[in-house]
Amino acid sequence: MSSEVTLQSNDLAGVVVGDTAISDVQGEQGLLSYRGYDINDLVSVPFLHVVWMVLFGDWPEEQEKSRLKTFMCRHSRLSHAEIELLRHIPRDLHPMLMLQGMVPLLTLPREQTMEMEPNAEHGLFLAAKITALIAAHHRLGQSKVVLAPTPGRLFHENFLTMFHGSAPTPEQVRMLNAAQILQMEHSFNCGTFAGRVCASTLAPIQSCISASIGTLFGKLHGGADQAALEMAMAVGSPEQAEAYVRDCLARKEKIMGMGHREYRTVDPRAKILKPMAMELCQEGESKNLLLTLVAIEEACQQAFAEQDKEIWANVEFYKGAVFHSLGIPTHFFTAMFAMSRVYGYVAHFLEFSKNSRLIRPRANYVGPPAGQRDKTAA
Repeated sequence: MSSEVTLQSNDLAGVVVGDTAISDVQGEQGLLSYRGYDINDLVSVPFLHVVWMVLFGDWPEEQEKSRLKTFMCRHSRLSHAEIELLRHIPRDLHPMLMLQGMVPLLTLPREQTMEMEPNAEHGLFLAAKITALIAAHHRLGQSKVVLAPTPGRLFHENFLTMFHGSAPTPEQVRMLNAAQILQMEHSFNCGTFAGRVCASTLAPIQSCISASIGTLFGKLHGGADQAALEMAMAVGSPEQAEAYVRDCLARKEKIMGMGHREYRTVDPRAKILKPMAMELCQEGESKNLLLTLVAIEEACQQAFAEQDKEIWANVEFYKGAVFHSLGIPTHFFTAMFAMSRVYGYVAHFLEFSKNSRLIRPRANYVGPPAGQRDKTAA
């Protein structure tokens, strides 16, 4: 690709900006794979084993499984200094802003305890701390004691216990594992690409993850999960869905969680997540919200079909219903996304750092020619 290419738009649509062996998004076919493994084959694999495979390309051996579980549990415990630092953050600060600010403030371990390159161990350390920070930020917002993980428990079992203060059911842990595996990695999405740009300057891994988290917060990226469920809350019931959709389309407003930039057919992650949501959301408000989301999707599809077009819900659309049923408040949804996608960020940092080069595109200047402005006007 020539360095003199001039884009006709600002979105880099269709522009190849690098190579990766981490994940493959085949939008036309509706396929997603991590390191060559189809996403459908990964959702039932233990979460931390998928983490290892995404980072290093191979499945962990028995000794590595044990070390990884111990390492992640140990570093999911916040130190006294980290808790005190977190206490000084406003309790109503959005969890994504909390994460973006806190990650660069964490002190990386001076000694290595895992047999891997330092950046990989530091990335896993930061991922474990992000899990702890999310749970602690929620607990402190309720004026409750910050809880520590229990050795021997599953990673997400510990998280849900630290978040809520009570142990989850095995079914809840299974659902969270699957949801987090589904959103762990997605090629050169906005957040990942922002991290790669940051890494190209030789910034440290904390800065790169912070840059990625800040990018993920946007409503057109990771923030769509919170927006989609809050939309369902505002609609109120399945019976109101069609009128809502027609009104949005008439005013040319985006319906959050519908459609995806990459997929021209069903988002393969939504294909898996929607039945999970139907299975999990069987009572009260969770059931009503799920049925409202289903009705919104059906109304969207009907409206688009009238124009000979197709549209499908993406992974963020039904993910919020799953998180709601797990007792996660809506403003924590995107932080839950970051808690999983951070492993993709670390994998890309490691991959890019092997052959790092400064990412510095050119701009096509469209302002007044130099020297033609009257400086006396200033």
